Amino acid sequence: MQLTVIGSSPAWPNAGGAHSGYVVASSAGRLLLDCGPGVLARLREEEPWPAIDAIAITHFHLDHWGDLVPWVWGSSYRRDHDDERPELWVYRGGRAFLEKLGSQLGFPDMFERTFALTEYEAETSFSTAAGLEVLPVRLPHYGLETYGFRVTNGAATLAYTGDTGPSDRIAELARDADLLVCEATLETGGPTASRAAT
Repeated sequence: MQLTVIGSSPAWPNAGGAHSGYVVASSAGRLLLDCGPGVLARLREEEPWPAIDAIAITHFHLDHWGDLVPWVWGSSYRRDHDDERPELWVYRGGRAFLEKLGSQLGFPDMFERTFALTEYEAETSFSTAAGLEVLPVRLPHYGLETYGFRVTNGAATLAYTGDTGPSDRIAELARDADLLVCEATLETGGPTASRAAT
């Protein structure tokens, strides 16, 4: 397994940076954890269009999923894409959220036209087209439903918190993992919160 940090900016982008996006590559394919603004452009610096097999979204704050929108437009209008549809994994209720958003931005099924959209269940592992198993673990993040992910290929395990605050659940998420990618939010959740990826 190989991890590439595409973006790790806080809720406001660092100069020249991108929001949350982490590619986990296995021998079978590539999984993108979160897809914040700037991530698609960064991925396109390496290839004309990202060869991503699956995308998993931790939560619906814009800095973690916002580039799904230009992904839709790019997939709709670019040529020679052979109807590629990466898997898109969102938590239960995410399909309705994206359908409502699609109704406002273009058409209700715009995300389903672009992605093979599937909802995951809390604390239940799912298998991705990238050949990786993902366990979503519920974590606290203000009042928003949010998950961290344990990603494994059977030989190595990556734990990714997404956005969260201090919690015993982080220890559960990270236990025996080979690598922890932790995005941290202020304990009090106040307006001066800072976040860093380590």
